[in-house]
Amino acid sequence: MNSDRRDFIKKSAVVTAGIGVAPALLNACEGSPSDKICVALIGCRSMGFSNLMVFLEEKNVECLGLCDVDSKVLEEKASEVEKITQKRPPVYKDFRKVLENPDINTVIIGTPDHWHAIIMMMALEAGKHVYVEKPMGHSIEECQLMVEAASKYPGQVVQVGMWQRSAQHWFDASEVVRSGELGNVNLVKAWIYKGYDFPIKPETDTETPTHIDYDMWLGPAPQKAFNKNRFHYNFRWFWDYAGGAMTDWGVHLLDFADYAMGAAFPSKVSPGGGIYNHEKGVIETPDIQQAIYTYPTHSMVWECGLNPAIGPYGTGHGVAFVGTRGTLILTRNGWQVYAETRGSDKEPWIKAVKKEGTPDGLKLHVKNFLKCIRKGGKVNAPVEVGAKAGIIAEMGNIAYRVGEVIHWDEKAMKFKEEAANKLTKVSYRNQWKLPAV
Repeated sequence: MNSDRRDFIKKSAVVTAGIGVAPALLNACEGSPSDKICVALIGCRSMGFSNLMVFLEEKNVECLGLCDVDSKVLEEKASEVEKITQKRPPVYKDFRKVLENPDINTVIIGTPDHWHAIIMMMALEAGKHVYVEKPMGHSIEECQLMVEAASKYPGQVVQVGMWQRSAQHWFDASEVVRSGELGNVNLVKAWIYKGYDFPIKPETDTETPTHIDYDMWLGPAPQKAFNKNRFHYNFRWFWDYAGGAMTDWGVHLLDFADYAMGAAFPSKVSPGGGIYNHEKGVIETPDIQQAIYTYPTHSMVWECGLNPAIGPYGTGHGVAFVGTRGTLILTRNGWQVYAETRGSDKEPWIKAVKKEGTPDGLKLHVKNFLKCIRKGGKVNAPVEVGAKAGIIAEMGNIAYRVGEVIHWDEKAMKFKEEAANKLTKVSYRNQWKLPAV
């Protein structure tokens, strides 16, 4: 590991703490932008297309390309863009053709996670600005290399799709945690309960449908037979392509669990959970998972469940900061302080408070990105933020996969257990490899 990457990790807590604080947070400008943003979307389903729709709401933004390996998805989304803009965008099946188009200056990466690093780094090489969905990388190594790549191209703007970084109420709640009002906060909880009505049904392997370029979809991932359950949305539940709920939602929630506490990296991570509600082989990532992160001043507990919908404090997702004087519960809907009571008369230690969430966090995130392209400034979710959240989420998954408590040596920037270190990297298939940095 080179010194730049080591410095990034050591300084990441400071970097993260200094990004997105109130006045600079929204950096998003109103008014008529003078410079046209010519954007292409790579990976057109789900969140990628949602991102594009928000981009197209902004002035002087034009869609010059859609790219997807599924021609049915491509046709459907191209028709939707045409209805909105009265202009049908060019379509691509190979993202490299998008990057070769000199008229495109910005790309949105909405692919499965295992493609994020390669496409982002190649896009930077091609001179494009990049909006990359979370989790930013699919391994600890990828997260680190993506930070290095972004530093190599300071003229290009990179925003990670962690749009809670553009929602003010997350920072307001963090200030309450940091103020000491809650007393000593020695326990933090973060959770997501997806609320699926039923377990995912088993599917047999089949021939690849003719409208799908499955070899391109796999890209750097290992060769596997086509299975409906490994494709499109459910790719999230297979280690080859993603990291389950831990990386899907965890990067959002673990980010602010650490930000509010001013924390760096944990010294050890303890695993829990398993696949309890699904048939063997239908998914690989746990449908019930816990991870306990140990820090010098506190313990952080992660929980997730694919089928239950009701998590801690009656919410499906959130972060809780449990203090000696009160507990603050933070979600996308807002935040609330519950006071501890004291003495025989049970008087509350502190005043109970309830605040509404910030509307349009995604819109503000896109505005911030476009503003930085046009006028400069700092994005609200830079690669350092994406990398730190991604690494912490990966730590929880690595502990689960090795099945034991793992210890992080921050000075050496590796785990003390060799089995854990082997999972900090992923292997790439065929001609695919990460660009050199």
